[in-house]
Amino acid sequence: MLLLRVIGILTAITIGSSVLAWLFTRDRRYLLLAGRVTKGALLVALTLLVLMAAERLIIL
Repeated sequence: MLLLRVIGILTAITIGSSVLAWLFTRDRRYLLLAGRVTKGALLVALTLLVLMAAERLIIL
């Protein structure tokens, strides 16, 4: 669980930094990076939630 928290914090820092860099430079590559990181983080989060739900169902 600690590893997931660290990854979540690093993801939030990456997205925030990318948006801040975009605000200063207006370079779209920073927004694209933030979008890719967000999509990847959501995919990982949904995968983990599905696996945790499947574990609960298997135990029943």
